[in-house]
Order: sequence, then structure tokens, then C-alpha cells
Amino acid sequence: MEISAVAKSYARWAPIYDQTFGAITRIARRRTVDHILDRGGDVLEVGVGTGLALPLYDDRVRVTGIDYNDDMLAKARKRVAEERLNHVAALRQMDARHLDFPDDHFDTVAAMHVLSVVPDPGRVMQEIARVCKPGGQVVIANHFQRDDGFLAKVERIAAPLENLLGWHSDFPIATVLADDRLKLVEESSLPPFGMMTFLVLQKR
Repeated sequence: MEISAVAKSYARWAPIYDQTFGAITRIARRRTVDHILDRGGDVLEVGVGTGLALPLYDDRVRVTGIDYNDDMLAKARKRVAEERLNHVAALRQMDARHLDFPDDHFDTVAAMHVLSVVPDPGRVMQEIARVCKPGGQVVIANHFQRDDGFLAKVERIAAPLENLLGWHSDFPIATVLADDRLKLVEESSLPPFGMMTFLVLQKR
């Protein structure tokens, strides 16, 4: 998937994102943020989008959000200003394949429903692992490819349309588990219909 296709797709999605995909992923966002709040510290949210998760955090954390799409970021900045979200330290336009942060910088890195929409998720995971502190955690909520059943057939049909849709419908979980610096410590299914998966990886 090309980065230009992602940008165009999410420019189209931005006006209706909160009412569509945002609604479907509400439970996964709450689960992810609750886990992060129990840890506290400095948080990087990769693919912050319109900032739907930002009001769920509180002053136990300092959140930096990044996104490639300016239309999404504009909505996130408006949300932060209107709701006076003082726990949000910064919102920056950035390519997740090339994070502009030092090594070992964040206590937690969150990636909610973003790894299946970036052009090179393996490279993004390498960058996420790099900026996470040793002993820190990477918390992921995402849809992953199914091996069988009705949804698996739908994923295979949609796969050739990734540039139009703006996401990989047949995204394999192995991609996010490939970096040896990260150890899987938790995995569970999330509603609706177990479509989403919650993962916690710890940096060795």
C-alpha cells in the first residue's frame, strides 16, 4: 500500500471517521487506554487519528500523538483545545516509518487500529520497538487476518482493494510479533464479534 493512497483515503474518511470506524473500535480504545493508565508515564500514540482516544487518558500520563494525515490531526487538535486535555503534550505530523524521537524514549507506545493501514507495518514495528524504553510496553489493538470462516473470505475479497480502502484487510499478526526486542505478554480477543485483538508486548 502506497503512502499517498493512505493519505488520500484518510482525507476522505476524516469527516465521518468518528461515526463509522471510530464507533466500531470504541471498546478496543477503552481497553488499551485503561491498560496504559495503570502504567502511567510518557506515552506515544502512533496513528492518533482524530484523537478519539485522547479524552480517555488522564494526568497519570503525558501523551504525544503522531499521525501522517493532516485532516485527522486537525480534528485531534480541535478536540484537545475544546476539551482542555492537558495530559496531551504534543500532536505532530509524522511518518510512523521514521519516528523523530530518540531511542528508548517512551514508557509505553500505543498503536490502535493503525498497523493495518500503514504501507510498511514491519518497519513501523521496528521504529516502535526502537523508541520504547527497555522494560516498557507496546500496546496494540488491531484487526488481524483470519485463517477460516466467513470473515476470512471477506478479507481475501477485500485485499486487492487496499489502496482504495486505506487498510490491509488480510493483515497477519506475525508481522507485529517479528521483532526480537519485543516479547508477547498478553493476547485477547475484543468485540465486536472478536474482530479485534488486544496485544501487550514488552521490550526486553
